[in-house]
Amino acid sequence: MKKYLLPSIKLTIVLTVVLAGLYPLALAGLAKFAPGNGDGVKVTLNGKVVGYANVGQKFTEDKYFWGRPSAVDYNAAGSAGSNKGPSNPDYLKVVQGRIDTFLVHNPTVKKHEIPAELVTASGSGLDPHISPKAAEIQIARIAKVRGIEESELKNLVIQYTEKPLLGFMGPEKINVLKLNVALDQLK
Repeated sequence: MKKYLLPSIKLTIVLTVVLAGLYPLALAGLAKFAPGNGDGVKVTLNGKVVGYANVGQKFTEDKYFWGRPSAVDYNAAGSAGSNKGPSNPDYLKVVQGRIDTFLVHNPTVKKHEIPAELVTASGSGLDPHISPKAAEIQIARIAKVRGIEESELKNLVIQYTEKPLLGFMGPEKINVLKLNVALDQLK
């Protein structure tokens, strides 16, 4: 028994030091080289922090681009999905409610044109991005409410479209918070 117990204790101590001490410190050190220095990318408007670019924000006013719905009401402390499958009646009711709300606020849009990310929550419930198509489909509503030319909004969407990582990894995406801050700065 001694033959196995002492090496097990030594291995436990070594792994505890490496995995609970050195590894987290190394990650924290590497994070200091990331955008935001490991503290998240703060988005400011008129010198005031209005949110973080890596966490979804709730926008429901017609004058803003809407982001992806959140199963946790954008509460970063409780990040989670709905855990309901695509055939769950409660889930289908929630999605249908989101579709109905979107169509009321965007009367020029047909149901089949709505991108899925505008009516379904992400796995984390905090997705800060939408696709360019999800932004473009909202342009008519925002242009009407704000009295801005649609072409100006289209240019803004193009300007804030982030290309895939290394040009091929992942889809094009738009950070909704950054886009809405830029929208507020137009006029």
